[in-house]
Amino acid sequence: MAARIYKPAKTAMQQGLAGTRDWVLEYEPEKPRVIEPLMGWTSSAETKPQVRMSFASKEEAVAFATRQGIAFRLEEPQKTGLRPKSYAENFKFGRPDRWTH
Repeated sequence: MAARIYKPAKTAMQQGLAGTRDWVLEYEPEKPRVIEPLMGWTSSAETKPQVRMSFASKEEAVAFATRQGIAFRLEEPQKTGLRPKSYAENFKFGRPDRWTH
């Protein structure tokens, strides 16, 4: 069974970085989920995709996967560019467009 090692991205609903510092190892499903015809619910007989392990560093996650003999795919996080902004920039003289409410 293959696994995926990644660093979670921050959610769009918050500005903080809570829950994004650890690396996560998740198992990928081997078979697609089955749709139950009567109610339309999806189900699976696999329990490994429910397991989610957190590690403090990427090296720890990779070492665990190799020690356990788990095939894994490593996904590096994308770099986010932060642009410093200030409220005073809205009222700066020589602004290219007018500021309105």
